[in-house]
Amino acid sequence: MLKVFKMMTWLFLVLFGVFLAIGLYLFFNQGRMVFIPMKELAITPDELNLVFEDVLIEVVPEQKIHAWYFPSLAGKKTVLFCHGNAGNISHRLETVQFLTSFNVNVLLFDYRGYGRSDGKPSEAGVYEDALAAFNWLVREKNIANSDIILFGRSLGGAVAVETALKVPCGGVIVESSFTSVAELGQKMFPFFPVRYLLRYKFDSAAKIGLLSCPVLITHSPDDDIIPFEMGRKLYNLAPEPKYFIELCGSHNDREYLNSISYINGIRKFLFSETGN
Repeated sequence: MLKVFKMMTWLFLVLFGVFLAIGLYLFFNQGRMVFIPMKELAITPDELNLVFEDVLIEVVPEQKIHAWYFPSLAGKKTVLFCHGNAGNISHRLETVQFLTSFNVNVLLFDYRGYGRSDGKPSEAGVYEDALAAFNWLVREKNIANSDIILFGRSLGGAVAVETALKVPCGGVIVESSFTSVAELGQKMFPFFPVRYLLRYKFDSAAKIGLLSCPVLITHSPDDDIIPFEMGRKLYNLAPEPKYFIELCGSHNDREYLNSISYINGIRKFLFSETGN
């Protein structure tokens, strides 16, 4: 009996040690999981024959973020695109081609630490970067707040929601995004007290109901990273007027850019054909 007790004690200690080691790893390395920046640009807009301006936007003195501005001669609507947690702006040019086909201006920017942007990413920092990009459009391009649509994909959805709380805008598109890092982390690591280990919140679920602009949520049932029910939950929490488009494909697939329902849904939202 004593031998069995000792074996059970050692087994408990081993399992506890493994549990503790994984917990400490998650705590100290979560920044590398939340932010996965790439410094090297894979491609530039001129290689795709896109007309653009290369821009450096000052966030704070001696710290600037890099952006590409794609002007439209045919319209005044502008999309401020907040990308996801990996790569940099050079990996989003397919989306730029899609958006500029609607004859809207597009500002695509990199968070601090991504691409050619200065600094190191943080939750407060990426919020600050998005706000600086928004204010640049208003200040340098004389674009009215009501003509700016915030478009955030994945992590960028949380950035777009936060920005819309700080400045009035024409609308918010939240694509393939999560309710909060805590809820997503708990689903990814169900046996760990993730909520108590996290240093990041990105809590769109707590914020989206406070918005005072039209909201469009898009998500795919086949998303292999962020569960579809999170997109539905954000939609349920959002205030009216709100809209939902069901996508197809996994999290990083962009086949839906060719979907007629997606194209028409984005067009209607951008140009307020939804009755707003």
